[in-house]
Amino acid sequence: MTRVIHGMAALLATALIATFLGSSVTVELVGRHGAIATVKQWIVFPGLAMLVPALALTGLSGLRLARHRQGALLARKLQRMRLVAANGLLILTPCALYLDDLASAGRFDARFAVFQGLELCAGCANIALMALNMRDGWRMSRGHAVPGRLERTETGRRP
Repeated sequence: MTRVIHGMAALLATALIATFLGSSVTVELVGRHGAIATVKQWIVFPGLAMLVPALALTGLSGLRLARHRQGALLARKLQRMRLVAANGLLILTPCALYLDDLASAGRFDARFAVFQGLELCAGCANIALMALNMRDGWRMSRGHAVPGRLERTETGRRP
């Protein structure tokens, strides 16, 4: 059951971050200032209110799954999750709050653009790190195939 919870929480967190990024880029390209302010407001709430528990549940369930394991894949997953957490706490959350403040005040100046760029880069980095963790999680799962790949038989050939 922990494996299912872990997978669903990780998928939700990744989907939320991708939605935040996609919405931000789309509204920046085709939206008006009011639409940008609305997207920034929705990212802060309810967006962060959904993302933070999803990330926490992902981390806690991942630690529970890993409690009796060791190895290079696990070490890489843990290191990447530390980076994801630091990126989220030190860059993404403050950027989201600050961009919401700027947008709600109608300040779409160079400062807004710089922080928007920083948020987009940090968000892309988190998605990449989380995708690598998903890949390694599938590799660590015994008896579970990596999605999109055929299992090899004992002779090393595909069925």
